[in-house]
Amino acid sequence: MTAASTEPTAGGPAAPRRADLEVGHELPRLVVRITRADLVRYAGASGDFNTIHWSDRVARDVGLPEVIAHGMLTMAQAARVVTDWAGDPAAITEFSVRFAKPALVPDDDVGAEVVFGGRVAALLDDNVVRVDLTATCDGERVLSGARAFLRIS
Repeated sequence: MTAASTEPTAGGPAAPRRADLEVGHELPRLVVRITRADLVRYAGASGDFNTIHWSDRVARDVGLPEVIAHGMLTMAQAARVVTDWAGDPAAITEFSVRFAKPALVPDDDVGAEVVFGGRVAALLDDNVVRVDLTATCDGERVLSGARAFLRIS
């Protein structure tokens, strides 16, 4: 899996401070390319060897146009937007998504490009910030209702 971001991420600017944030603040975008080889590696790590993640024939037999990325892999990449920005994965107190549409992964060396983004949606009590997340593949939304709650200083 390759990741490229056109904006700074972890290791870049200092972690955000609650006092400096406003609703509407955009988090750095994250662009991730997922290939079939990535799906094989993820299957090994997760134990999810469902054939819709590696066989075009089986994917088509169940009504999919081709192999799809694991939903939890897509969800984990969305979480990276927040953890890269916050600088501390432990800052996340709650994280949830709905899967809107699968990310199709073609059988080539290029794979699928998934673009992730986030925006501060609410500044809550106890230094909690709600971030609404987006994820698109080929211009189609693959996650909906994706949000993270973080406790930051």
